[in-house]
Amino acid sequence: MTAPARRADLLVDADRDRRLWAPANGGERAMLVDFLGAQRATLVLKCAGLEAELAERSVAPSTLSLLGLVRHLADVERRWFRRVLAGQDAPPRFSSAADPDGDFDGAVSDPAVAAGAWEAWRAEVAFAEEFVAAAPGLDVEGEDGWRGTVSLRWVLMHLVEEYARHNGHADLLRERIDGAIGM
Repeated sequence: MTAPARRADLLVDADRDRRLWAPANGGERAMLVDFLGAQRATLVLKCAGLEAELAERSVAPSTLSLLGLVRHLADVERRWFRRVLAGQDAPPRFSSAADPDGDFDGAVSDPAVAAGAWEAWRAEVAFAEEFVAAAPGLDVEGEDGWRGTVSLRWVLMHLVEEYARHNGHADLLRERIDGAIGM
């Protein structure tokens, strides 16, 4: 095996990486959806091929783990799309007022816990994708106790930012687990 030319070449072959194929121009909704989809795919990629290691913590005293990120992002998706934009009574799955860090603290090395986290994340992503596809426009609004009135446009941009920040954490967590680095 020859040494990769750049750090990004190590985890995934850029020529085959569909996350990089989104159009660089076009409608605002399509571009936001593509950017968010790429960030979601990056999370999946960073966790690929791991089982028990998903719950490995970054460094004491932090409870940050890849599994915790999956659980956290499932709750984030649920909050913004189900509760705020769709107006559903949908409490977080993994955290609560009594256990605000439950998404990370409950991320333990157990196949059932990991499977439940992925199932929840996929369900929340599917709901979000259906909501966005059915929305008449990006100006659809919802009420949030933290931000006030927010638009679908703002939520999509916020989710891209949220995933990008946490995918940076995922980069470091994955490298610590097995040395895999890159995009």
